Formats: sequence, C-alpha cells, structure tokens
Amino acid sequence: HCLFKNEGTQLFSCKNEFRISTVKFNPDAPNIFLCGGFSPDIKAWDTRSCKVIKVYKASIQQTLDILFLHNGKEFLSSTDSVSRDSADRTIIAWDLPSAARVSNQIFHERFTCPSLTLHPRESAFVAQTNGNYMALFSSLRPYRINKRKRYEGHKVEGYAVTCECSPDGAVLVTGSADGNVFFYNYHNSKIICSFSAHSHPCVGATFHPVLPSILATCDWSGKIKVWQ
Repeated sequence: HCLFKNEGTQLFSCKNEFRISTVKFNPDAPNIFLCGGFSPDIKAWDTRSCKVIKVYKASIQQTLDILFLHNGKEFLSSTDSVSRDSADRTIIAWDLPSAARVSNQIFHERFTCPSLTLHPRESAFVAQTNGNYMALFSSLRPYRINKRKRYEGHKVEGYAVTCECSPDGAVLVTGSADGNVFFYNYHNSKIICSFSAHSHPCVGATFHPVLPSILATCDWSGKIKVWQ
C-alpha cells in the first residue's frame, strides 16, 4: 500500500507479487511512480488509474534503489546483480517511455550499490557502494565514473546505508555501519567532519530542504534523530 496527499488524502492500494523496497515519483510527472523490490521487474504506476503502465525487466533478483535523472525521461536502478566474474548489471540506465535499457555497463567494480543520489547542480550522481566508499558518475550518457574522486572513510558492510548531497551541492552526507555520520567535501572528496550519531548502524542521513543547518538521521533499530 502507498499513502500520499494531493488535496486531501488518498490511499493507493495494489496487489504485488513481490515485496517492495523502493518507490520513487517522477519529478516531471507526479502522477507516475516507479516501484521495485524483490523481483526482476520494476513497475511504473499511474496514480490516476491505479494501473501499471510500464514494466522494466532485468535479469536480477532485487532492485535496491531507483533514481530519476534531471530530464525525467531516464532513470537508474541499482540491483543485487554482482558476482565474482561480472558486475554488468549493478547499475542500469533505462529509457522511461520505451522501457528500453540504455546502458548496463556503468559500474564495473564488484560491489552492490544500496543508494543513489543526484547532484542538485551538476550533471552527476553518487552511488553508495558496499566497498565502503561512494563513487561519482556523470548523469549524462554514457554515465562514466569519475576515477579521480572516491569518498572513503565510512563503513557500509552490507547495510542499506543512504547518501545525499546538500541543497547547494557542496557537501555529501552519509550514514555508517558503525553508527557515525560523515560529511565529505563534494569537490575534493575529503572528510569535513564526522560524529557519533547512533549506537546501531546509521542507515540514513538527510538534509532539511530549506534549513541547511538541520539534519535528520535514522538507525537500524528504527530510531530517528534531528540535529542542528
């Protein structure tokens, strides 16, 4: 079930054959959202009709995250598809209208990416990796990785640790499996500071969209904290 507000409260209910783990609305078409989870398929739903309008099929077992790119016509999906011999479907770029795969040769290191985030001002996106670092990519075709920048120092260790850019794009924030929060300088990839936020793994950290000095964090036990 999904619950959202639009001039009142509407309950959107649908029967899925798989457990949903990520839902993202299209920023250019707010009636369209994508959902993925423990399935090889990502489904696009229209809230006006409560029907599936497109299915995106990949040879995977689980979709970890979904990220719309700036134009709203393409999106990325991160998956659990990584093996000792191949990592060609770890991040997949899709054409939204046609459901065609644009590229599946984006990230070649053998780590899954539990979180993707878009830079607010540059044509770039960041992928959290289970190699205990965040990688930087171009958000324009062919989505090349920036090999000169790697944001290291925090720990992921198999948790779905999210990352995010500050509203001005100058800072990257991420949780850490050791309960800390790390802030990185986006431009030179160096750690600005870190602090202990939780006694359990910190799996989420997000900036307030209007007040940049406010940060919310959450941990594996379900506790949420707001910081200034």
